[in-house]
Amino acid sequence: MHKNDVMILRIREVTGVLGVSRSTVYDYMDPRSPRHDPTFPRPVRLGRAAVGWIQSEILEWLASRPRG
Repeated sequence: MHKNDVMILRIREVTGVLGVSRSTVYDYMDPRSPRHDPTFPRPVRLGRAAVGWIQSEILEWLASRPRG
């Protein structure tokens, strides 16, 4: 892979990287959820019914989270 290549993660990979459930990922994006996080990366549309997340954005978001 070249340094300019973009890796797209599907929901299963995102949940694995973050160690959270699928519903938690969608809660992070839902403004009505108490777990909403406006800094969470938005998915990119891959097709009519498919989305994914840019790996580097997910990793940057994870690194920005407080530890503890």
